[in-house]
Amino acid sequence: MDIEHQIRLHYKRMCIYALHFVSDPAAVEDIVLEAFVGLWQNQDQVRDVKAYLFASVRNRCLNYLRNQRLLSSESIPEELVSEDSSDDAEVDFRIWSVLDALPEKMREAYLLSKRDGMSYDDIAVRMGVSIHTIRNQIAKASKKIRHILEKY
Repeated sequence: MDIEHQIRLHYKRMCIYALHFVSDPAAVEDIVLEAFVGLWQNQDQVRDVKAYLFASVRNRCLNYLRNQRLLSSESIPEELVSEDSSDDAEVDFRIWSVLDALPEKMREAYLLSKRDGMSYDDIAVRMGVSIHTIRNQIAKASKKIRHILEKY
């Protein structure tokens, strides 16, 4: 396996993917590079490079957040973290693409609820809107994500 070719091919996409979990660009670079080191070390066992990298980056990001005490295992949205198959990493990427396409306030409300574990009341106060608006925004975002998941 030509690891340099794999880095050129996947590095940018993996960094963008990791930035959805971790906001620190230096940490993202370390996480992605560690995933490539893991790929190089396990190249004989890796069948699907892209799936391996998505899963590895996702898992390393979640471990980083847990170590930083920014995320508890209970607050991880199930649709954002799934380890059932190698296709799940690609689905995760598609979900994040859907989230990125959402209007900013809808995405923020969804992530505060699902990723950060905030209550609807707290989100409403933080965003300066009614709890009814938060419920609607999160329901709409969840519906879009479920629609994507139904395709897989």
